[in-house]
Amino acid sequence: DIQAYFWSEKEINAKLQEIITRSFHETYDIHKKDKVDMRLAAFMLGLRRLGAAVRLRGVYP
Repeated sequence: DIQAYFWSEKEINAKLQEIITRSFHETYDIHKKDKVDMRLAAFMLGLRRLGAAVRLRGVYP
């Protein structure tokens, strides 16, 4: 990374597993709550995250 910090393979895999697991659970919750398939639930989650980022940062050209 920019700070030249060394990450071990174990740390990288642990963080990646955490991110993937959290994203799966968020997608699954949308799938159950809104009664849509997992693909659409993942798309909805992505749009929600995008909307949150735009609200936080604003829209820049």
